[in-house]
Amino acid sequence: MTEILLKPGATTLTGWRAIYRGAALTLDPACRPGIAASAAAVERIVAVGNPVYGINTGFGKLASVRIAADDLATLQRNIVLSHAAGVGEPAAPAIVRLMMALKLASLAQGASGIRPATLELLEAMLAGGVIPVVPSQGSVGASGDLAPLAHMTAAMLGVGQADTPNGRVPAGEALAAAGLAPVVLGAKEGLALLNGTQFSTAHALAALFEAERLFQAALVTGALATDAARGSDAPFDPRIHALRQHRGQIESAAALRALMAGSAIRASHLVGDARVQDPYCLRCQPQVMGACLDILRNAASLLGTEANGVSDNPLIFAEDDTALSGGNFHAEPVAFAADIIALAVCEIGSLAERRIAMLVDPALSGLPAFLTPKPGLNSGFMIPQVTAAALVSENKQRAYPASVDSIPTSANQEDHVSMAAHGARRLLPMIENASAVIAIELLAAAQGCDFHAPLLSSPALEAARSRLRAQVPQLGDDRHMHPDIAAALALVRNGSLTAGLDLPGIVT
Repeated sequence: MTEILLKPGATTLTGWRAIYRGAALTLDPACRPGIAASAAAVERIVAVGNPVYGINTGFGKLASVRIAADDLATLQRNIVLSHAAGVGEPAAPAIVRLMMALKLASLAQGASGIRPATLELLEAMLAGGVIPVVPSQGSVGASGDLAPLAHMTAAMLGVGQADTPNGRVPAGEALAAAGLAPVVLGAKEGLALLNGTQFSTAHALAALFEAERLFQAALVTGALATDAARGSDAPFDPRIHALRQHRGQIESAAALRALMAGSAIRASHLVGDARVQDPYCLRCQPQVMGACLDILRNAASLLGTEANGVSDNPLIFAEDDTALSGGNFHAEPVAFAADIIALAVCEIGSLAERRIAMLVDPALSGLPAFLTPKPGLNSGFMIPQVTAAALVSENKQRAYPASVDSIPTSANQEDHVSMAAHGARRLLPMIENASAVIAIELLAAAQGCDFHAPLLSSPALEAARSRLRAQVPQLGDDRHMHPDIAAALALVRNGSLTAGLDLPGIVT
């Protein structure tokens, strides 16, 4: 198994992706002196006794309420239990695991006042596969992802449930089975564990990683659809894209050119084709896909920075025992990144659906109606195109920006929030929809190319088509279509459709 050295403040997106996909992790021991210094600073602050938010005061609107020294441990436990108020289906364990790793990296930067032993428990839970059950709904993306992170922290107290290698059990049992004891939180620790954007960021990062596979698969199916429609690769000429200068457009055009290189289908109509220009869904692929690539990379930059930042409050500066209250928990950067990803995912699916619609229309593609040898007796790809249209419309409805919404909370103390959690949670379902559209395009494009036999497409595209045909035979008479779509969708989801191809990437 891959193991990642988790370097607080300096972990790459590639590292976060590996953790999301199951890699083990070890916290860089170089961060431990800073953790200890920060915890010692909190002890000194408590000893002095001056009011410091979250250490010896109430929370949110109750920040003016002083808490007695004897009640500080109870205060931290209470904030966890009272804030564990989420609802809805549990977040996927892979996302909760990534959230835990993000929280570990944030706290380990020595600005949160958390004790080494508390972080060691979080690290040990990750190592032992003790993954808290975290309801998905309940965060507004400021003052951090309070409810989801409270459910994570509650499991550290032995409260709630946890997923383990042996199934879902009460959190206390899960800790005991892993040889771990529940933590008794010290001053500031409950708040430090709850404050932060890690739930939103984990969802957005997971979506970014899956969007990369979606994007690359759509380049392959787009090129295959171009050949199926006997479209031109002239719009992919590098001279066109060099003039416009957008990096993503240039790279997308190059990828499409390479995918179609050596196609006998393309060579068959280089001369004497009466068509002058292809529809936009073919001709403008570099422009649309390139724009998606550029904004996905922009989202990657935002999320890479957020993943390596500290989003706690207040922040502890051990050099002079200062606790500074600020707003690093506000997840506006994550909300913007999530909205950007949503737009790209929506457009990738939308463009692919237009290619499917073109392929099933004989007036546009020159292929048999609905890609069936016997139209009328058979419906062929008529309803798969309808399914693709339904999925695209659903994604359009979900693509409305979450970041422009806000609702006051905590008696108007927290009067502007990011809605990052909502924006990020919708992304994986959107990617699932778009992936199904790409799967339908893969089926339709492969079927379209079948009508050009014995001519073949390029070696790269024939390799992709062979992977499909190993699972799904050519469609003759109508048959149950759902298994065909499921098989194609698996190729898109797991990355095997694009395996071995040199395609533009998003995550670095």
